[in-house]
Amino acid sequence: MKRLLPLLLLASAAIAADLPTIPAKSIATKKAELFADDFQGAEPAKAWVKVVPTFAVENGTLKGTQTREVTIPAANGKPEIRAHAAVHGLEIPTKDSVVECKIKFEGATMIDVEFDDRAYTGCHYGHICRAQVRLNGITLIDEKDGNMRNDIYAMKKDPAKKAEVAKLLEGRQVTYPAKLETGKWYTLVVEIVADEMRVTLDGEPAGYLKSSGIAHATKSRIEFGVAGKDGFYDDLKVWNAEAANRPLP
Repeated sequence: MKRLLPLLLLASAAIAADLPTIPAKSIATKKAELFADDFQGAEPAKAWVKVVPTFAVENGTLKGTQTREVTIPAANGKPEIRAHAAVHGLEIPTKDSVVECKIKFEGATMIDVEFDDRAYTGCHYGHICRAQVRLNGITLIDEKDGNMRNDIYAMKKDPAKKAEVAKLLEGRQVTYPAKLETGKWYTLVVEIVADEMRVTLDGEPAGYLKSSGIAHATKSRIEFGVAGKDGFYDDLKVWNAEAANRPLP
C-alpha cells in the first residue's frame, strides 16, 4: 500500500481537477477465461502474432523493446519505415472484456493495452481504443471516434486545422497523473464494458473514460505495446465480461 500512496494522492488531485470520476468498484464482471499466459512455455501460444518487432520471452516474462526509434524516409526503391513502438498481438475477439497483466518499466517510456478491429475501415488501421501507462500518468483513448477516425486522422496532418481537431477530440482522451517507479512490477487491469473503460493499478482506481468508440462491437485483436527500452509483461489473463451491477448515480 505504501508504494501506491503517491498514485492515490495524485488520482485524488486529478479528480479535483475536473477529470472524470473513476468508479470505485469494477464496472465489469468476469465471465469465461479466454486466454492466459505466464510465459513459462518453450513455444509461444498460437494466439500470439508479431505486429511490430521486437518482443521476446525472457526469464519467464514477455519483454518488449522499441527498435524503430526514428522514421527512415523512402529511398532507393525502399518504402518509408516509420518510428513505432514494439507491438505484440493476440488474435482473441472480444466485445466486453477484462485484461489483467503485470507490467514493469526498465527503460520503457510507455506500456499499453490496445484493442483493434482490422476489418473496420472507418479509422486508421482499425484502432478502437487503448490504455497507456507511463511513469507519470495513465492515458485512456477512444481512437475509433477520436484521433484515429479517418477524417480526424487526415486533418491532423494540416497545422491549420489544429483547433478544429482539438474540438473534435474533446472527451475522446483523458490522462490521470500517476507516479510509478522503474524496476517494480505493477498489476494492470483494463476493463471494457459498452462505452466505458476503467483502469486499475495494484487494485487501485487509476483511470476512466466513457466514449462512444469504446463500444465497438467486435474487437478482433488485443495488442500490447512498448515504447523505449525495455518494458515487461507477465501473468497475462483475458476474460469475457458483462456489466457489473452498480448503484444508480
